Amino acid sequence: MVNHVEGTVPVLNIAHIHARGHGQMRTSEDYGELFDMVRESIGTKQFYCHFSGIEHRTGNAMHYTQIKKSDLNFEPLAEFIVEDGGWLDITLISDSPLLEHDAMYMMQNIEKSRHKQLERKAREDRRRALSLQTGKSEEELRTKETQIAAARAAAAPKTPAPAAPAPKEEAPKAEAAKEEKPAAKAKKAAKKATKKEEKAEDDVFDFDEEDDDLF
Repeated sequence: MVNHVEGTVPVLNIAHIHARGHGQMRTSEDYGELFDMVRESIGTKQFYCHFSGIEHRTGNAMHYTQIKKSDLNFEPLAEFIVEDGGWLDITLISDSPLLEHDAMYMMQNIEKSRHKQLERKAREDRRRALSLQTGKSEEELRTKETQIAAARAAAAPKTPAPAAPAPKEEAPKAEAAKEEKPAAKAKKAAKKATKKEEKAEDDVFDFDEEDDDLF
């Protein structure tokens, strides 16, 4: 349709492509092949790309998920955009259930990839300058850097795991004995005496049936 309708732009739903390919979008090379294929067939550098996590099964998309809860990672796409996507005019659209959260997550990953690229270029420039000064090849310097980094990692002190806190001993709970006030005791005793008197009076007027027969 894009080839036949002027002014249209191809839209790639990366999550659906990943699901239909049984989880094929895993590396930056996978994205390179995808965009190259679309560019060769359509001849455009402008793309709209929908991205989100996705749950899929047997080549079928089930539903969108948060990016971090899916096997579709955004880091390879960010790496491709920064490293090899200079020719792309791409608009990324978040389809995640956590719309704004994952949109910020994608933007942060692109920034991280840019920082990594700058750091790598700085290391390469420094290695090239050292190679000219020392007469050693860049490969030798790279190997030496790797060895130094490994030695530093091995010599770094390992932080001990924090000790588990000792269980606190519960203080014995003193049971406070509630003492009744003398006035309350006297009141209870008087109440009991009153009940006994009432019972005695009832017994005086309680005649048996045999007594009634006498009259």
